[in-house]
Amino acid sequence: MSDSLERRNTDSSGPLLRVKDLHKYYGNTPAVREVSFELGYGEIVGLVGDNGAGKSTLVKILAGYHKPDKGEIYFKGKKVEFNSPYEARREGIEIVYQDLALISTMPIYRNIYLAFEPKRGIFIDKKTMKEEARKFLKSMGIDVDPNKLAGELSGGQRQMVAIARALMFQANLLLLDEPTSALSVYEARETLNFVSRAIKDTYRGRASAIIVSHNIHHVYSVATRILVMDQGKIVLDIPSKEMSPIEVEEYIVKITKEKASQR
Repeated sequence: MSDSLERRNTDSSGPLLRVKDLHKYYGNTPAVREVSFELGYGEIVGLVGDNGAGKSTLVKILAGYHKPDKGEIYFKGKKVEFNSPYEARREGIEIVYQDLALISTMPIYRNIYLAFEPKRGIFIDKKTMKEEARKFLKSMGIDVDPNKLAGELSGGQRQMVAIARALMFQANLLLLDEPTSALSVYEARETLNFVSRAIKDTYRGRASAIIVSHNIHHVYSVATRILVMDQGKIVLDIPSKEMSPIEVEEYIVKITKEKASQR
């Protein structure tokens, strides 16, 4: 893992991510349009907006699942063009979905090393996987047995293990798509607090996160900045301390009403 860390860490004097005039169309319908923003090292950004605003499409572009039709993406100071999620992961971008985070029938240690299994000769080195997974989870404050099946974990534990897996392989950018949508209030709070601790304390500003959420109040508990999307565009980009969650919510309701009145 140390080789991976050396490969991915770069000069943090500039932004971690810079997106310039990004567009994505499905037929004649723009899903993402004129999107430009920067993300600094150590930032946690809440990406919010109504259904169909373009949030998930944007993070899927950043994660290599979709190619933009126009625009540029710069990551760690260099221009990147991803043809697959694998290419994005190789550069240090990881996406975590609520429903697809872990394979329930696999032990935790196998989930963590999925597609990155260490080998001893021609065989998978299960002993190393178990030992390293146990040590890393403990360092992240996750007290679970790595031999346990992922399906035996609570929703919050599953999310934290999935996020830890991304960080174990030195992700610089975490993309979390609705990470709290199926969690209880307590589990949602614990998961987001875990993200905050990981970014600010464990990784000391070497990683950042974009959290897609419908629940503005959830994301506000950890976000340093808020991006609001509407009809594929970023219509608001502010430090979270400058507007309350209720004010952001009212802003989204206002632009939704304005659209409805124009139909």
